[in-house]
Amino acid sequence: MLSAALLVQALLATAAFAIPSGKERMAARRSRRSDVTRQSKPVNLITNPQTTNVSHVEYSENWAGAVLVASTATYKAVTGTFTVPTPKSTGGSSEQCASAWVGIDGDTCDSAILQTGIDFCVTGSSVSYDGWYEFYPDFADDFSGISFSAGDSVTVTATVISTTEGTLTIKNNSKGTTVSTTVSSSSKLCEYNAEWIVEDFEECGSTCELVPFANFGTVEFTGAEATTSSGTVTPAAATLIDIEQNSVLTSVSVSGSSVTISYV
Repeated sequence: MLSAALLVQALLATAAFAIPSGKERMAARRSRRSDVTRQSKPVNLITNPQTTNVSHVEYSENWAGAVLVASTATYKAVTGTFTVPTPKSTGGSSEQCASAWVGIDGDTCDSAILQTGIDFCVTGSSVSYDGWYEFYPDFADDFSGISFSAGDSVTVTATVISTTEGTLTIKNNSKGTTVSTTVSSSSKLCEYNAEWIVEDFEECGSTCELVPFANFGTVEFTGAEATTSSGTVTPAAATLIDIEQNSVLTSVSVSGSSVTISYV
């Protein structure tokens, strides 16, 4: 029969063994995601917002950030750098997520979006990150060969090759790793929009639903630029969008080449 001391040691060892590592949590999440598909969607604007804020033009169910809007094909690339945040749960035991990304189209042109970014998710005190790319209306795919930690500096870039093809790149400046892929779609880009966004994305099984939205703290895109045929522009003249889900959940501001999105 085990002594009291040995019994305590055995229990502690069992408890320690039961705590999943970051890699195990990531594997579990990827396994769960194999049963569903992850998808960003065009902005879902709220036509009658409950809150009126003259400093923000629009409210949305799923997007917060800054969007440049043109009436003709204009934007050829978009980029921005941000620090990977530590998401916090807003309560409950279910996984909560948010995603930071840059993209072309999805606002005034909603037939296609060329985009790439990072999901940050939290379950209790466990946090996971996924780098992904998407040419909507196709579903998102995860990048392999790159990892992220809270505090990493990351640059995300979407570049148009043609209206049906583009290159999507994530560079982890802190770890010195870069991933990139070229994607194509039968759906054509309009090149009307360039955006810097934090999103409440959807996961789709038999139906598609917004994931529970995490408290992501603050995401600040710096070095935010969009490329046009005549040069580069900053988001200084962009339309600002906040997420409203019963109440306003974000606060967005723009200053020069920076876009700051905060959970409130």
